[in-house]
Amino acid sequence: QVQLVESGGGLVQAGGSLRLSCTASGRTFSTYAMGWFRQAPGKEREFVTAISSSGATTYDADSVKGRFTISRDNAKNTAYLQMNSLKPEDTAVYYCAAEWVQARSFASTHLRDYDYWGHGTQVTVTS
Repeated sequence: QVQLVESGGGLVQAGGSLRLSCTASGRTFSTYAMGWFRQAPGKEREFVTAISSSGATTYDADSVKGRFTISRDNAKNTAYLQMNSLKPEDTAVYYCAAEWVQARSFASTHLRDYDYWGHGTQVTVTS
């Protein structure tokens, strides 16, 4: 069982930055790929970015390429999402998720492949 807790959300003006953190319980963090997803009001949850278990490979949605960066620190059981040049359309609840991959250098971009989810943190970007 893995428990995920997100933090770092808040209210920011367009063009600003936020850094989200996702801290995991347990001692097997390095066997999980980590992903960030978001859900805006009235919309389905969508993929944002993901990182392989080692951190060597990342995947980004087209909508955030060049603005968002995912990273992880396996020694701290934590994944991060650095969000720059924020836009009002980035407003959503952001969720981190863990996908068990063991030693595979891979991370899925599909919600259904993730095994554990955090409760989410609200990000609001004002114009």
